[in-house]
Amino acid sequence: MKTYSSKELREKFLQFYKDHQHAVIASASVIPENDPTVLFTTAGMHPLVPYLLGQKHPAGTRLTDVQKCIRTGDIDEVGDASHCTFFEMLGNWSLGDYFKKEAISWSWEFLTSEKYLGIDPSRLAFSVFAGDDDCPADHEAHDLWRSCGVAEDHIFYLPKENNWWGPAGVTGPCGPDTEMFIITDKEPCGPDCSPACSCGRYLEIWNDVFMQYNKQADGTFIPLTQKNVDTGMGLERTLLVLNGQKTVYETDLFCDIIAKIGELSGKDYAAESEENVRAFRIIADHTRTATMILGDRKAVTPSNVDQGYILRRLIRRAVRMGMKLGLPEGSLCEVAKVIINQYKDVYPELPENAAFIIEQLKLEEERFGRTLKQGQKEFDKAVARLGDSKEIDGLTAFHLYDTFGYPIEITEEMAAEQGIKVDRNGFEENFKKHQATSHAGAEQRFKGGLADHSAQTARLHTATHLLHAALRQVLGDEVAQKGSNITAERLRFDFSFGRKVTKEELAEVEAIVNKNIAAAYPITLEESTVEEAKAAGAIGLFESKYGERVKVYTMGPASKEICGGPHANNTADLVSFKIQKEESSSAGVRRIKAVIGADPDAE
Repeated sequence: MKTYSSKELREKFLQFYKDHQHAVIASASVIPENDPTVLFTTAGMHPLVPYLLGQKHPAGTRLTDVQKCIRTGDIDEVGDASHCTFFEMLGNWSLGDYFKKEAISWSWEFLTSEKYLGIDPSRLAFSVFAGDDDCPADHEAHDLWRSCGVAEDHIFYLPKENNWWGPAGVTGPCGPDTEMFIITDKEPCGPDCSPACSCGRYLEIWNDVFMQYNKQADGTFIPLTQKNVDTGMGLERTLLVLNGQKTVYETDLFCDIIAKIGELSGKDYAAESEENVRAFRIIADHTRTATMILGDRKAVTPSNVDQGYILRRLIRRAVRMGMKLGLPEGSLCEVAKVIINQYKDVYPELPENAAFIIEQLKLEEERFGRTLKQGQKEFDKAVARLGDSKEIDGLTAFHLYDTFGYPIEITEEMAAEQGIKVDRNGFEENFKKHQATSHAGAEQRFKGGLADHSAQTARLHTATHLLHAALRQVLGDEVAQKGSNITAERLRFDFSFGRKVTKEELAEVEAIVNKNIAAAYPITLEESTVEEAKAAGAIGLFESKYGERVKVYTMGPASKEICGGPHANNTADLVSFKIQKEESSSAGVRRIKAVIGADPDAE
């Protein structure tokens, strides 16, 4: 097979689908807009959910992109061959346009044509949905692969757990998928070896999802009126497979980053111990992810809640690994500069926000230095309480980890220096209890699906537009939206502002919003280019995610914004508006929580 750089693979993929009449759209933010169900954009389809559900996309019905994604569920696995917290997803989309025939034939062409990836067809395998009591087997996908020339013994029928997508919640769009695999040089693990195995013979390279059903609350599946195609090819994993490399850290995405860490630490990555190699990889991955979060609209800074908490955890874990390698203080900033330079042409927001990225990394590293000193005091107190005992109990060890960010390994090293043991089993028990509590909270957070586009959400989303306009009217044009979070009960709106908003100012803002609600302005939608929208006075908060053409929502003279939806039909639908709380979100960012009146049409 040919070898590829990350730049070549991105460009080949986008050009291929552009040649097949797909509009190339920019990556959306890694911070989801108006979606309280997830902290980060976790897949290429995530920002496109409204359009998969039927909204019209300004760029049309055929789209392709490279989406920035962040997943932290496997953060403890980072350091192995393939896990990353940040990754790029190559995708193409049909919004009620083409379906299985075109999607499969184009996937085959891109994979095997010498003009594109040029993979030997004998090295490819495919899986399709086997069917069950809910939905029939996907014989159509099977037959389409056969018509491309795929051998029968290279196609596998697999169950829902392998070949079915969605929904994340109880109801929503879903359907079978077909997955594409590279067959490695590993021998089959047995007579039933298939892509469902974890033996390593089959490595997934691509996934085509066919959204053709809508799952109902009673568990039944009904055909969708608008059938969609949603595909995903992970850039990091695909490069690894195409180039015959053993780990993602051997790809060009990480080579310069790893080299910089080696330069700063004075250590040779290729000659280091397994423990130090893992430290190199964690620093590289976590600093890359932190840089992407910080450089994305400057909307998130390290904190103890939500995205800020994840960001803080990534930075501090990278710092801890740096301590193991002997990295001097401030090294993460130097690593980040390499990352910014590497991605400057792909994600121009990174060089634009470079000063902010470096500032926040430096501040967090300094904060963590102080935290480590506090942890040392707590450790010394714990040792003093031991008396004749020569073992630190598991709860204390976990307290040092959970409260002061001390990894168990550091606690064990410090204890060993004084001839003291640590109850590792007790630590693990407390850690598992903590995980169980966290997972329960996550399940509650994610309950209800990937995104809520109900009438109530539309009303609350509309309220954020009126709130934003009122804040700018009262506080000045320096106010800019930094994020929002909407549940069925309330809205949360983050905005840039350097001080606490006074009670008088809040009262004025609330009065302006209610005045615009009472005015019963109809909410109109127009499509235009970004330049035309700005010339008409629209505020462009997230225009990078919509491509060349955007949607502009106007609410009388009160508000005009570039936005993707959903919205109410009239400002009067909001009934009333009440600010519940105003507080600090992070440095230079304030947060308002508010509610609207009851829906008069609700039961």
